[in-house]
Amino acid sequence: MKIKQTIEKVPGGLMVVPLMLGALLNTIDQMHLPFIMNGLKSLGVSPTADGYYEFLRIGGFSQQLFKDGALVLIALFLFCAGSQMNFRVGGTALKKGVLLTSSKYLTGLAIGLLFGYLFDPMAGIFGLSTVAIIAAMTNGNGGMYAALTSQYGNRSDVGAVAVLSLNDGPFFTLMSLGLLGSQFPIISFIAVLLPILIGMILGNLDSDIREFLKPGEILPVPFFAFALGAGMNFATFFNPDVVAAGLTLGLLTTILTGLTGMLVFKAFKEKSFIAPVAEASTAGNAVGTPAAIAAAAAVAASSGMMTEAEAAAYAGIVNIATAQISISVLTTAILCPVFVILVDKWQKKRGIDGRKEHSAASSGQNAEAVAK
Repeated sequence: MKIKQTIEKVPGGLMVVPLMLGALLNTIDQMHLPFIMNGLKSLGVSPTADGYYEFLRIGGFSQQLFKDGALVLIALFLFCAGSQMNFRVGGTALKKGVLLTSSKYLTGLAIGLLFGYLFDPMAGIFGLSTVAIIAAMTNGNGGMYAALTSQYGNRSDVGAVAVLSLNDGPFFTLMSLGLLGSQFPIISFIAVLLPILIGMILGNLDSDIREFLKPGEILPVPFFAFALGAGMNFATFFNPDVVAAGLTLGLLTTILTGLTGMLVFKAFKEKSFIAPVAEASTAGNAVGTPAAIAAAAAVAASSGMMTEAEAAAYAGIVNIATAQISISVLTTAILCPVFVILVDKWQKKRGIDGRKEHSAASSGQNAEAVAK
């Protein structure tokens, strides 16, 4: 049975399919069908506080993994992703990585600022929140970027992925919310950043540790996606506003972050624009950001830096923001490769081959460093 291959045919499938499956099962669970509850009761399942019996709440390892394990699994992912952030990057690759990370982040932040000014930052047009916008627009799909730049770009484009790894996880979103006025204490930032930082240090101290942890960039994703879905109602994905919001996020991410990246590359004398458009996507792991932000808000509330009502507001948008970001992942997984192909054809008509190093800063020494 080609289960994995079938799942991977869906754009962002390793994240989207488990998320949808978890939401479907939770939806059935929440219907509290008598024959299911009677069966669970006969097996000795303990009732919930409301007196219901749910197959995703049977206790033990099963409940901890499939229902309650999202934050732990996201933390594991962040730790492993941090271990892959290589300090040893060639000069041109470092330059491109910094330009791409900065332009993508600042674009997402600017749209988030504008949205928060014009609409309700928690539930504006189409139910979009500032959290969903910044999370979707600032975190690019590293796997897609690597695949597209390997085919259409050059070695320094590919090497830039080491710097782009910095946008994995919720840290940039948390930092943005702090800039927008949310009062998160320093410990909230430390709590989010620490797994990434420890992973980064270990991965750079020992290449064997980096290699050992490399599967952790992918392996936890379907598990935390399922656990996130297990807290959602499947009907959310059929809400017209959620679909419209997700499609809007996807279009904004591909068009605005791609075009901004191209302009920044042009300003810094880069001739090929393959890398900026290859990064114009939403990463599958971004679906975990709303839950991580809600956890940070809970820490802020417990320390008195944020009111309980403010923390509850962040917790209240987790499900809808997760669904919106999921649709953005699907949308950009389709749009981003098309954008890259169009830009590649346009460049070739102008005599620019994206597979060749064009930057004046490129040298044999840098190319060799990137290759390593």
